[in-house]
Order: sequence, then structure tokens, then C-alpha cells
Amino acid sequence: MINEIKQDAKQRMEKTVEALKGQISKVRTGRAHPSLLDSVMVNYYGVDTPLKQLANITIEDSRTLALTVFDKSASQAVEKAIMTSDLGLNPAAAGTVIRIPLPALTEERRRDLVKIVRAEAEQARVAVRNVRRDANNDLKELQKEKEITEDDERRGNDEIQKLTDTYVAKIDELLAEKEKDLMEV
Repeated sequence: MINEIKQDAKQRMEKTVEALKGQISKVRTGRAHPSLLDSVMVNYYGVDTPLKQLANITIEDSRTLALTVFDKSASQAVEKAIMTSDLGLNPAAAGTVIRIPLPALTEERRRDLVKIVRAEAEQARVAVRNVRRDANNDLKELQKEKEITEDDERRGNDEIQKLTDTYVAKIDELLAEKEKDLMEV
């Protein structure tokens, strides 16, 4: 019983950390990275299609991404989708290749991005704590129904707290890494 609750809590906390990784990877640093365009959807023959299914995305240099669109007739749609995305990028078409120069981040913009990342991390911490609360409530229910003893409940609560501390530490580690990336010039 206790192990099942602990295992469930661990899985949910792991999902929270993975979700945070996905969220903060979308926040761009000054460097070019293909995952920057993961959220871009292109209207391709009336269907919203992920950009990575329509083009090969490569890193030309540290501040430039290069796209090679598979279907040349979709080049205009790809360009438009990148321009209208909330990434603030201006693609430049050069024949079959679309180049996307990444503007240098200003100090003020970097600070704004750090605030956004910190808010994401705090949401993840809250989610982990909510998982802890749910697990502790489940243990309390089992103890009320006399399925486990008070000592078992206390031991279970301690194990859940250790899990919580571990995952909060992982979140803090991800946050520190991303902040360092963002403030690097």
C-alpha cells in the first residue's frame, strides 16, 4: 500500500520535472538551437503541421538557424509561421534555404526571461508539493481505516518528504542552469 502511494507520487513528481524541462527549453538563450522552433506550427494545405515535419533545421553558427524546406511550395507558409510565432524572429529566405538570425538579447530582456523561468520553476515546486499533499492524505486515509499503523504513516510521510526534497532540488538545479545560460553574454 505505502509503496504504491510512494511510487505514484514519484511518477507524478518526475512528470512535473519533465514538464518544467520542456517549458524552460522554450525560453531562448542567445544561442541558436533547433528546439527553439519546436512549438512553431505551419498551415500546410489547411492543416497545422509541426515545422520539424516540413523542414530540416540545422545550426549554421551560434546565432543563426538554417531551414531547408522539403516542399519548396511550402517555403512561404514556413516563413510566415515563423514570423507570426511569439518567438520574435525574422526569417530571411535565400533560394531553398531559410536563414533565421537570432538577435542578441539585451540585459533587460535577459532579466525578464530569468523572471519567467523563475515563475515556471515556482509552479513546478508547487506542483511537487501538491503531489506530496495528495500522498500524505492517502496515507492518512489508510491510517484512519486501520489498514496501516501510525508508525507506518509517519514512516511513509518521511519517505514522501525525502522524495519531495529530491525533486525540489532537481527543479532548483534546472533553474540555476537555465539562469546561468540566460545571463551568459
